[in-house]
Amino acid sequence: MLLLKRMHVEDILLPVLIQLVVIIVVARVFAVLFRKLGQPSVVGEIAAGLMLGPSVLGYILPGLSNAVFHPVPHGGLPPELFDVTLHWVFSMLSQLGLILLLFLIGLEFDFTHLRDHGTATVAISTAGIMLPFALGIGVAWLLHPYIEAHPNANSKLQFLGFSLFLGTAMSITALPVLGRMMMELNITRTRIGTITISSAAINDAAGWTLLATVSAIVRGGFDPTSTLRMVGLTIAFGLCMVFVVKPLLVRWVRRALKHGNGELGLNSLAILLAAIFGCAIVANLIGIFAIFGAFLLGAVLSSEPEFREAVSRRLRDLVTAFFLPIFFTYTGLQTDIGSLGGRPMMWLLCGLVLAAASVGKFAGCGLAAWSSGFRGREATVIGCMMNTRGLMELIVVNVGYQLRVIPPSVFCMLVIMALTTTIMTTPILLRLARGTELEPFIRESGFRAQ
Repeated sequence: MLLLKRMHVEDILLPVLIQLVVIIVVARVFAVLFRKLGQPSVVGEIAAGLMLGPSVLGYILPGLSNAVFHPVPHGGLPPELFDVTLHWVFSMLSQLGLILLLFLIGLEFDFTHLRDHGTATVAISTAGIMLPFALGIGVAWLLHPYIEAHPNANSKLQFLGFSLFLGTAMSITALPVLGRMMMELNITRTRIGTITISSAAINDAAGWTLLATVSAIVRGGFDPTSTLRMVGLTIAFGLCMVFVVKPLLVRWVRRALKHGNGELGLNSLAILLAAIFGCAIVANLIGIFAIFGAFLLGAVLSSEPEFREAVSRRLRDLVTAFFLPIFFTYTGLQTDIGSLGGRPMMWLLCGLVLAAASVGKFAGCGLAAWSSGFRGREATVIGCMMNTRGLMELIVVNVGYQLRVIPPSVFCMLVIMALTTTIMTTPILLRLARGTELEPFIRESGFRAQ
């Protein structure tokens, strides 16, 4: 505590500003580069993090890497405390950006399609959890004999916690990454796009519940009553937003736009930000993660096109250029591909993880969509998009790592899987989109459906 009191704000501000400059510039360069290669900007931002992390920059130029991301602290502070402080600064900035992104994603989608396809959405999301989770358990059984325990674990690698976390990691679809990718491809208001993002939202809501349950089991404090309480509060929160909050907000939105001649004034923007963070607070208190509260607020206001355009003009560029690169780049800084070493068996096991994760989503979600009445190509498109990982995957593996049930080598495998499945999505989707409702929308976005 005395050491923290000795820390001056300028001591922490300088390295934060330096890292922000590096992260924003490098992320933007990689985003533009990957966009020219036919990938969404978000893939470039994740790749930028890996390039700036220990896997590339830290390996080639360790002195430069340490100078930027692990600077020598001032005032006699321990380096470990200084690093932790910097980490929390960027973690908070990342979370604020994700909250705003999820609000924009919810605002972008046309949820009227769910009136005719609600059953399909539930079926796709359920299959997208069950099959990957089962495959994850099977892969854990194969991996377990070859994997060393977490370096800070008190005992050898326990199969129960390891297998449950691996199954959960396989089940996740990255809602923010998928949403931003679909926004760039201009397919957010299509029937297939809405079904997919809604399935991903249900999938992630269930995934967070599963993550909370698995974490409780690993900690030894599993309480079914608490889990049921969380589910019940989540449903109540959703119903309250739809039937109570939405009518009030819609009236306020229309009045604000009328007084602002189609634009959001400063007072209206302040009220909106307070509402976004307020919904995030409620979700956080329930235990389902703050970002889902913001997503739900955007979803209940998605029927107001003028409001959507006004908000986009105010928030989208700031979120895209500042907040998101911080998260996607900073997570890559924590990934060290060198943890797999030069052992062929470890890379073979990494390929097994990638194959199981992809098959689980493609087959589970695709077959569920096909059995729900979608044509074969449409069902394959849905399976392809649901295979996107990234953000949520990284959160799950970080939780597992912090609980010491995911060792560094498996952490690296899962990060590689998250990045690879995200990179796969756009090229496969562009090819599959031919002849579907997505083709003209993708063409308008600047991407080319092949």
